Amino acid sequence: MIILKGLRSNFLPQITILAAIILFICSSVRHLLFQSTAFEMGIYDQVTYLISQGLPPISSFLEVHHLGNHAAWAIYPVALFYKIYPSVYWLLLIQAICLAIGTFPTWSLARYSGLNKQQAFAIVMVYLLYPVVFNLNLFDFHPEVMALPAILGAILAAKLDKTLWFCVAIIWILGCKDALSLSVAAMGFWLYFYEKKRVCGAIALFAGVSWFIIATQILIPYFKDGLPPGGVGRYRYLGDSIPEILLNLFLRPGLVFGRLISLKTLEYLLLLNLPIIWWLAPKYLTPLIAASPVLVLNILSDIDAQRDLIHQYSLPILPFLLMVVIYTIADGKCGLWYWLWNLRRPQGKEVEGQLLPKFIVIWSCIGFLALAKYGYFWSIYLDDLDTWQAARIAVALVQTKGGVLATSEITPHLSHRQFIKLIVEEEELPRDEVLAEYDYVLINVRHPGWKSSQEYSRKLVDKLKVNSEFQLNYEQDDIYLFENQ
Repeated sequence: MIILKGLRSNFLPQITILAAIILFICSSVRHLLFQSTAFEMGIYDQVTYLISQGLPPISSFLEVHHLGNHAAWAIYPVALFYKIYPSVYWLLLIQAICLAIGTFPTWSLARYSGLNKQQAFAIVMVYLLYPVVFNLNLFDFHPEVMALPAILGAILAAKLDKTLWFCVAIIWILGCKDALSLSVAAMGFWLYFYEKKRVCGAIALFAGVSWFIIATQILIPYFKDGLPPGGVGRYRYLGDSIPEILLNLFLRPGLVFGRLISLKTLEYLLLLNLPIIWWLAPKYLTPLIAASPVLVLNILSDIDAQRDLIHQYSLPILPFLLMVVIYTIADGKCGLWYWLWNLRRPQGKEVEGQLLPKFIVIWSCIGFLALAKYGYFWSIYLDDLDTWQAARIAVALVQTKGGVLATSEITPHLSHRQFIKLIVEEEELPRDEVLAEYDYVLINVRHPGWKSSQEYSRKLVDKLKVNSEFQLNYEQDDIYLFENQ
């Protein structure tokens, strides 16, 4: 806790830079270990590369134009970096920086709310050590990460009545993912009715609702040949379209309450709140109104990944959880921590002020150690180490920008091309005319990865060995590289 005692005004940039470096190194090492996947790293690396080359940003993984995939137009300016030098590490660096610079608006919000420097620093540590920040940094790349500092910045701009900066932040948030429009609209409702920031609240409410309609009912269907957003399939039990799902939320409440009131929901809420459990007070839960759309979507989804701290789905909730923590600590007389402290030291007000920031940092460290997935680096991230060298050699032998068929973990290393697919296990092997579309087929039989199996991969290798159009260029440690002649 020496850091808290010697806190200086220039410490925030230093810890932010350090956090960005650590996050970037961790995600880069993961990628180098062939742990990135086609979904999502391969998808975003490919479309960003295509945009930078002036080519149609059509993801061959999804077989859809990029704007048909969450309407995330924020990827377009990211492609400017690929013009300097096309590399997937730009995405990892941008993601690490965006996660790290959330410290600045977090600090400012804490100070604006009346917290002293030690308490504000503790809130910054709550942010950096919140498990979803570290875990999401390891899970490929997601455009909504770029919205995180903007959400915090928008809250700060609203509180400072900086309407122009608020509008800039809102526009950027909306460009990161279609579903974030719901968060923007709900934030507008919260700002308007509870924070009494009428102008900013009205802007966010209008912008969020408008972009949700435009993105989901016009833009995405236009680029997907009339199909709805991809996430609709996760709520199929409520309907086949967004209007139908919204209608059934009211007409079939039994389906909804069955999901809302369940052990899975309780477990999810516990995961979300455990790292900050001591600083939650019922009287200051109103910021969670802004998080409610994302929270409800995650709870109602058929996909369990939306209810953990590993994937990206809970990220938009974090800024508003932080506001609850800030409000509770600023009050000074509520929350579990206050009850616990006064249970032991009713007259310890002065000592309490000195120990509270330390307690916050210690508990944040405990939450990080319990829920962050740093242990993956000496467990599952090393599973493919026995084929690592062979995979690197095989990737280097792919000399052209022709079509590639490869396993999921290899595709992000070859996605700078217009046509690339991952090997997906099906009832039948690909026909010869389908295989003829690829210039290269790269298979890791020992570690076939997501959506495949060793048995299927072995059968595909055997089929290619007897295919006269393909030549086996490389074989080592169950890594096979075939080239179309």
